Amino acid sequence: MAAFYAYRGYRRVYKNIMLGKKEDLSDHQSERIKNVLLVAFGQKKMFKNMTPAVLHFFIYFGFIVTQIELIEIFIDGVLGTHRIIFHAVENIAALRFIYVSTISFIEIVSIFVFIATVAFLCRRFLIKVPRLNKPELKGFPVQDAATILLSEIYLLICIFSMNTADMAMHHGEYGFAVSGMLMHLFSGWDYTALHYVERLGWWGHMVGVLALLVYLPYSKHLHIILAFFNVYFARLNPKGYISNMPEITKEIKLMMDPSATPPPVDANAAPVKFGAKDVFDLSWKNLLDAYTCTECGRCTSACPANQTGKLLSPRKIMMDTRDRLEQVGSIVAENNGVWKDDGKSLIENNYISVEELRACTTCNACVEECPVMISPLDIIVQLRRNLIMEESNAPAEWNGMFTAMENNGAPWQFSQQDRLNWAKE
Repeated sequence: MAAFYAYRGYRRVYKNIMLGKKEDLSDHQSERIKNVLLVAFGQKKMFKNMTPAVLHFFIYFGFIVTQIELIEIFIDGVLGTHRIIFHAVENIAALRFIYVSTISFIEIVSIFVFIATVAFLCRRFLIKVPRLNKPELKGFPVQDAATILLSEIYLLICIFSMNTADMAMHHGEYGFAVSGMLMHLFSGWDYTALHYVERLGWWGHMVGVLALLVYLPYSKHLHIILAFFNVYFARLNPKGYISNMPEITKEIKLMMDPSATPPPVDANAAPVKFGAKDVFDLSWKNLLDAYTCTECGRCTSACPANQTGKLLSPRKIMMDTRDRLEQVGSIVAENNGVWKDDGKSLIENNYISVEELRACTTCNACVEECPVMISPLDIIVQLRRNLIMEESNAPAEWNGMFTAMENNGAPWQFSQQDRLNWAKE
């Protein structure tokens, strides 16, 4: 049942991402694999801020190593056995030592995971770190973060209850490091009571893992899975590169070459659309970015516009894009894969405001800071292009600059012949 609902959730996310425009990001495979190893697995970009980086590393590393013990838990559940791997190797000294050492190591790592999880709860709810308490995090985002952190503690309590009660039942036969030290908590308990605690821990852990598997597609913690894909498919252009629109490039080349002959107009061709107004106009990579966003807020805390009190928050841009995509995906799913216009778009309609888009300086600070190589700037630029070129929605100062550039080839309102007059002085 859990597998069915989990499949539905992940399939929904995939189908929503594929609503975006096509974009080929299959080049430079060796560099992409290197990025996955360094950035996704190695957490390279996290360590620009040491305190949360170390805490996150404990949880991330713990998440990986605890899957080893989870393998035995699942096998026992399927076959109806009890510590099947231990009993398979218990009479082989070397293998028994490896098994006990592995579980002991997992328990020690789990202690650090517990400390890190409590620290994250304190940072968010007691210390109230500014980037974790911005307006865009009110409501579900803060509940989501609390749910995952408390679930971590719940799973740790279950696994230690299982191991410690099991150790007490068998008089310390397994020799696990941390559980062995906790055995005194169950001193005087009879075998039946210990068995109930051990089973409660086993079932609690199993149910918790399956529940998280189903919950992840609706949580920002989906980045646990998507971060690896997002880093692999990250754009490899130099920082600061902003792609040109082919239609505009073609027109400029015609302007620069008086002898060029414009191509014939195709009356049957679909009208050219400039920039993006809704999620359909963004690429699938932009939409993958939105689902991968960890909501950590490093982009927003580094944004100079946000630091000076402007409305712009790059994190909110990603969250709004994801929320709009969820809404669009629901409408498409309800209509058997057919989109029915709901009269809304990604710009305004309680999503991204014009004021936010205009506040961006395209400095790339948000792109540089993101630990999973997301680009809020690419979405901002595309939305802003649509405002200006489709909606003619630009401040008077911008329009004056655009007119001067069109007429004079420069932002200033004097002819090209006068551009170097300043040097005569």
